[in-house]
Order: sequence, then C-alpha cells, then structure tokens
Amino acid sequence: MNALTTSTRAERDAVVNEICAAGEPWMRVIRKGQTFRIHDLEGNQAVDTLFYNVDDPEERYSAVDTIQRQRHLYITTGTTLWSTEGRPMLTVVADTCGRHDTLGGACAQESNTVRYALDKRFMHACRDNFMSAIAHHPEYHIEKRDITHNINFFMNVPVTPEGKLTFEDGISAPGKYVEMRAEMDVVCLISNCPQLNNPCNAYNPTPVRLLIWD
Repeated sequence: MNALTTSTRAERDAVVNEICAAGEPWMRVIRKGQTFRIHDLEGNQAVDTLFYNVDDPEERYSAVDTIQRQRHLYITTGTTLWSTEGRPMLTVVADTCGRHDTLGGACAQESNTVRYALDKRFMHACRDNFMSAIAHHPEYHIEKRDITHNINFFMNVPVTPEGKLTFEDGISAPGKYVEMRAEMDVVCLISNCPQLNNPCNAYNPTPVRLLIWD
C-alpha cells in the first residue's frame, strides 16, 4: 500500500497556515468539507494525531474500525478514517509519503521507562502534550479518558513476521505531506512528537506546518 498522490492546493489559499514547533501540541477545529494538510518540513518527524466529533467528543477516531474496514494496517491516499460510531471522519485525498502508522501509539513517561530506561521517565512525551492541550482548551470538552489510540503520521512501524512491532527510520523526507478532507466537523489534537529514544524523529524532533483550506 503506497498510493503516492500530490495535491493542487496552494499554501497562499489556506485559511489556516501555522507552524507547530518541535515537541509541541496543536489543537483546532476542522469543519466538514475543509481540507487539512500536515506538512513534514524537515523530514522523518512523527506527528501523533487524534480526531473527535466536535459535537460529541465521545465519538472519536477508531483505529480498530479503520484497520478492519480497509483491511490494511497503514494509512495512505484513499483511506477513510472511521469513528467509534462507524461513521467516516476524514478521507485521505493526497499523500506524498506513502504510508502512516496506526499501531505504534503515543509515547508516555511510562512507556519510555519500560522501553528504554528508568531515567527516561521524566522526558517529555506525546501523552504529556495531549494532556496539556486539552487542559488549555476546555471548550472542546475532551478529558483524560478520551485520549485513546492515535495515528502516527509519517512514522515507520513495520510488523515483523512474528507479529511484533519495530520502530524504524522514517520513510518520509523534507517536504512530504498528507492531506485529508473532513467528512464531519472534527477537533484535531496533535502532538508533534518529542521522542528522542528511537528513530521515529531521526533523534531530532523538528517543526511541522499545518494548513486548512475551505
């Protein structure tokens, strides 16, 4: 599954054009019919992402439904992102990277400790970013219990023949992007991953550009 597809949209026409700094969170509403682009500016930067129904945040992106309905582990052009209520949330309409991870999840203090070392516990992690963002945006009514399994855009997590996951060097590069058309009003919650202990960010977290078109 490697459906490379470019976009005709120009940055100058975007109604939102923002930089998310390395290792930082980002949160914003994307309205039905709008197109959302995540632009990997310097290459090999994992972007941990969650989506919620604006009107009912208990309806959220479902990794299980998305994988089951498309019968594939990875996301690329043509993939529909399904909700926990079995409804389409977004559709990938352009992708110059080729595939995006659905299984690796978000790094946390606890997983850093288990995977790497006890002294890694207090390193900044994606779950910290998610919690910080929802604390600063109470208007979206998203709580700690709503932080569930996320998408890792641009992250390379192959599955071995034994069914294990490995974190490998990214397949993205400077300037790669993925675009999605919103099929409902959604809240997008991002952690621009700060991980330094595996190659998902090439051991050097970098900024990404986030754009929205009407």
